[in-house]
Amino acid sequence: MTRLCSPRKLFLASGNPGKVREFQVLAVGRALEVQLLPGFADIPEFDENAPTFGENAAGKALYYSRPRPEMVFADDSGLVVPALHGAPGVLSARYAGPGASNDERLAKLLDELRNKTGAERAAYFVCVIAAAHEGRAVAIVSARVDGEILEVPLGTGGFGYDPVFFFPQLGKSFAELRPEEKNQFSHRGKAFRRLMEALE
Repeated sequence: MTRLCSPRKLFLASGNPGKVREFQVLAVGRALEVQLLPGFADIPEFDENAPTFGENAAGKALYYSRPRPEMVFADDSGLVVPALHGAPGVLSARYAGPGASNDERLAKLLDELRNKTGAERAAYFVCVIAAAHEGRAVAIVSARVDGEILEVPLGTGGFGYDPVFFFPQLGKSFAELRPEEKNQFSHRGKAFRRLMEALE
């Protein structure tokens, strides 16, 4: 079995600039550079139709790593609201339909929770990250963070569902956290640190 050395560069299989910025900040202080996968937009899109975050993350990493010599990683992350039977879940980015804006996704979520209170507004973020090299899985890690859904968005930072995700430990929404705070506590931050440990 070939043993892989810890990579100096990791290429993110995503077109989401918000995600790559978070991963780049998380990589600061390590002998590691995180970049968007070159030519990502020109590669036929991977169909994320699996029912779990893990299957989608692993599928993306394997798919986008096959034609390349570099280490590629992909994540699948989303918001889970038990009172909505797990929605938005793996459909978090498509919750309000294909092409919907982030504001439209937030509006749909808040509308679905309009008459729910207390524990019914409990929610958690999940992140699964998979790394692959030339079509072979190298590592798969996961993390979650628990909170609750606010009645109105708060804060201007972050992206996605951050403005409505209240984090009780700090008494703020994720969109109100400083970047270093969010990276310390977020599902994506926890999962990325686990990935670094696995690769090192």
